[in-house]
Amino acid sequence: RQARIGRRIARLRRAWHMLNRHVRACRRSYRGGWAEVPHSCAERIPAWHFRHPSYAYRMNWHAHALRTGRYSERGRIYLVTTVTAGRAPLFADFRVARVVVHELQRSDETGLCRTLAYVLMPDHLHWLVELVEGDLSRVAGRFKSSAAAAMNRELGTPKVRRWQRGFHDRAVRQEDDLVDLARYVVANPLRAGLVKRIAEYPHWDAVWL
Repeated sequence: RQARIGRRIARLRRAWHMLNRHVRACRRSYRGGWAEVPHSCAERIPAWHFRHPSYAYRMNWHAHALRTGRYSERGRIYLVTTVTAGRAPLFADFRVARVVVHELQRSDETGLCRTLAYVLMPDHLHWLVELVEGDLSRVAGRFKSSAAAAMNRELGTPKVRRWQRGFHDRAVRQEDDLVDLARYVVANPLRAGLVKRIAEYPHWDAVWL
């Protein structure tokens, strides 16, 4: 009995330490540092991607499947972020960026999802997408696989890994204003200082704009 109690206390301590790490990461993202997602395969994302501390709490890390206890919901809208391997600025190359945009369009043609807005930054993608069929991990995985193959064909580099593993997502709530969220997504190049007017940036689109 004492051994069982000891094991339970140890598990509680580990859970408490993990929670504290996550809270500290979210606070750092809000204060203007780098948001570190406390997972073994975590990628780093600049803090200006977070509008509010609660945004960081609503992001979920996916490796090969949704986290235990999470499920993707048909008809739900998600804001997905995925990053290039090593944060290489692949999409600074216009040709590479356009083949990735083409793969986004092809994703819609599968009938599994519907793209509402996206912006392709030099080293990552923000994708506002409605899940129509299947699950989010499958949709994102298929897109990343086809986009990586298309990039390698364009660059003449077969079988080179082009994406970091996994992705982040935020499930959009019913009370969220989708148009405002889409505007925020496509304004990323402005906030990053890449252009002075969004019309100058070629790699974005939104169904409302």
